[in-house]
Amino acid sequence: MLALAVAALLAAPAEASRRFPAQGEIEVAFAPRDDTERVLIELIRSARKSLKVQAYVFTSRNIADAMVVAHRRGVKVEVLADAKMNRREKGNAIPRLLDAGVPVAFETQYNAAHNKVLIVDAEGPRCAVLTGSYNFTWSAENRNAENLLIVRDHCALARAYRDNWLRHRAEATPVAALPWRP
Repeated sequence: MLALAVAALLAAPAEASRRFPAQGEIEVAFAPRDDTERVLIELIRSARKSLKVQAYVFTSRNIADAMVVAHRRGVKVEVLADAKMNRREKGNAIPRLLDAGVPVAFETQYNAAHNKVLIVDAEGPRCAVLTGSYNFTWSAENRNAENLLIVRDHCALARAYRDNWLRHRAEATPVAALPWRP
């Protein structure tokens, strides 16, 4: 069933963009002024069914640990990460996910898989999408000027992000351990 859905997504013609009517609740946070990592972790804790992640750089142990806790309580956690930025073991949080059995795949089709996205429970009813400039790193929380945008209770938007995630996952390479070599 999932394979057919992914095949249909891959075969669908590209669109210039999609528009959605305003709906739900919007939350913003800005680093370093706000506690953006706490906001992100609270969103992970809110997941009940699924958590789909796209990360450019992933070094935050706190964020990885929150994902592991969600995985252990039955949330289907799946991670896509940029291959070039995450292939080394040193300083990387990906091994924490792999050690816990969280499926991780690397995106290799792009110069940079620069997405920073969390999709929570796209199926609803309490769906959410987090995006913005914020990498899942200590520096993003403590040194950089970053932003997070969370759109809650707009499940059509969450499903659009999920469908994009599925397209990327269909092209990605599963990872079993680091260091990783293509």
